[in-house]
Amino acid sequence: MTAPNTTETEAPAHGVTLSESAAQKAKALLDQEGRDDMHLRIAVQPGGCAGLRYQLFFDERSLDGDARRDFEGLGVVVDRMSAPYLEGAVIDFVDSIEKQGFTIDNPNAGGSCACGDSFH
Repeated sequence: MTAPNTTETEAPAHGVTLSESAAQKAKALLDQEGRDDMHLRIAVQPGGCAGLRYQLFFDERSLDGDARRDFEGLGVVVDRMSAPYLEGAVIDFVDSIEKQGFTIDNPNAGGSCACGDSFH
C-alpha cells in the first residue's frame, strides 16, 4: 500500500541535512551557470588517506536507488550505496578568513585524516 500523497516512482528520502547557507550557496552556483535542471549529488567513494572520501557535485542524472530531499528549492540526491554512510550528516557552507567551502559533519565517521577530506 502506498502512503498518502506519494507514488511508487518517488525517490525515498535520505538522512542528509543541508544548512540554509549551503543551500543558498549551491543555488547561487547553479544560477551563475544558468542551470535549473540539476541537483546536488553527495556520494561516498573509496579513497583518501582514511579510506573513504566525500564527493559533492551537481548532476542532472537520476540513478536507480537514489534517495532525494529538497532544501529551499534545491534537490539533494544520495545514491543507494552512500546513504548508510551519510545518515544524519549535515552539509554546511563556511565563508571565513580561515576557510571557504562546503563542510560535512558526519556522525558516522569514526575518524578523519588531517586534511579533513576523507574519513573512516
